[in-house]
Amino acid sequence: MTEPRILTVRPEPDQYAWTFGGAAPVARIAPGTVLDLFTEDCFAGRVRSEKDLVSEVCEFPFLNPQTGPFHIEGAEPGDTVAVHFVSIEPARDWAASTTVPLFGALTSTHTTATLQPPLAEQVWIWQLDRARRTALFQARDSDIEVELPMDPMHGTVGVAPANLEVRSALVPDAHGGNMDTPEMRAGVTCYLGVNVEGALLSLGDGHARQGEGETCGVAVECAMNTVVIVDLLKDVATPWPRLESDTHLISTGSARPLEDAFRISQLDLVRWLVRDYGFSEPDAYQFATQAVESPLANVCDTNYTCVAKLRKEWLPKRETYRGVHARLRETARALRG
Repeated sequence: MTEPRILTVRPEPDQYAWTFGGAAPVARIAPGTVLDLFTEDCFAGRVRSEKDLVSEVCEFPFLNPQTGPFHIEGAEPGDTVAVHFVSIEPARDWAASTTVPLFGALTSTHTTATLQPPLAEQVWIWQLDRARRTALFQARDSDIEVELPMDPMHGTVGVAPANLEVRSALVPDAHGGNMDTPEMRAGVTCYLGVNVEGALLSLGDGHARQGEGETCGVAVECAMNTVVIVDLLKDVATPWPRLESDTHLISTGSARPLEDAFRISQLDLVRWLVRDYGFSEPDAYQFATQAVESPLANVCDTNYTCVAKLRKEWLPKRETYRGVHARLRETARALRG
């Protein structure tokens, strides 16, 4: 087997992208390239203590810096980019979370306007034990401390949108973006439909862990050292971001209101079953209804994101996406030695 090309990227502070679309590529890569990346946290590394309030140390809209974009040679509209996460490892021994005025699921927002004061702006610094794989919660208003297991993930993965659009890195949609699903972890392959020549892939927004829904709007945010393998599937369409793990097929949908995000993810899963597993549409609708798991990804971003996931062991033995997930898993094992 030919050794894959490995490209290492450690961006300088002025080299991050803040949008999907509208940013020049930092590199051109061939399908099959391994990217060894550093990604900064959503605060660009500026929230380092409980005194570092986002409103004081960060400048909107410069939040959620992305490493990339990468121009993938041969990628054209109608193709699919496959991004396999080999490893996602916190780059520091600490992470930050916050409450932000007029942001989050349990507070007034700019669009859900109510006559009450905004939540107070506060910061929690989480200590990460990378050897023991734990994240330490320390309460601000009591002596409560709780160790939670680390579950590193990327909140933001995407390509340039269609129709000449430029989207903030804070927004999830059909191009991917800030989906904030905990399913985006090591061992998973993410499928993204190509909208422009070269696809223009970027990723960032590492989380040491995050609960489903990301209720307060901010996860355990940390810089990451991440290794991915990027491949290209010609003439295979992917209308909404999909993920494949060793155990599940996973569709996503991003929209407001929340029920529309739910509908998108469920419909995408039904159509995936029809295309690759031999179901008729009514049969897929019935089967998915009885077998699907539907965790929330985020209920705080500009668009909400829902997930529809289905156990592969319950499906007919068919190949999806030309077997790329299994192939990239083998390449990942070889990389890890």
